[in-house]
Amino acid sequence: MSDGGSARILDPVARISEILFGLIMALTFTGTIGAATADREEVRTLLIAVLGCNVAWGLVDAVMFLMSAMVERGHADLMLRALRHAATPQDAHRLIADAMPPGIASTLDAGDFEKVRHRLLAPDTVLPTRALTRADWLGALAVFLLVFASTFPVVIPFLVFSRLHTALRASNAVALVMLFASGYWLAQHGGQHPWRMGASVTLLGVALVGIAIALGG
Repeated sequence: MSDGGSARILDPVARISEILFGLIMALTFTGTIGAATADREEVRTLLIAVLGCNVAWGLVDAVMFLMSAMVERGHADLMLRALRHAATPQDAHRLIADAMPPGIASTLDAGDFEKVRHRLLAPDTVLPTRALTRADWLGALAVFLLVFASTFPVVIPFLVFSRLHTALRASNAVALVMLFASGYWLAQHGGQHPWRMGASVTLLGVALVGIAIALGG
């Protein structure tokens, strides 16, 4: 039984989720900038806070990714051991079904489950290691970089434009494009309508930013 993490460090949904997380975190800061009242020093301080916050949350998310990898691998280990000690083939089939997405398990019959059981119980089947692998560490690094890097497109306008009003407009436009693009990409992965999903994620992101700002986030 091979480690699926070596084939793909982060699945598409995980990648988009990390980008959205970092983007919304950045917007909760830039959304509080007032073009009429803030001066350049205040903006500089705020931008440093944005970068620092996303570095911190990128590290937290990376650590949680590693913990999740360890738990999932341990769960797979326990499932295989339970499968080997199942009293009847039917008990083993239920264990296999519980480990599968419901939509897939419902399409299989007893014969299919029995084939899977025999393959999992084959002598050459190796129990997954519980230690963190290179793919896990690469995945954690990818999580950190996605959260951190998603800050820069929103921050760059403040570094490019001298007029704060122009920078705010450009930053907000970039954020809206990123929100829409994230939703569009998610729709392609999940079989949804791309434009509708893009618009929905954009509205949801704006709403979440508004709620976070209102709550003092």
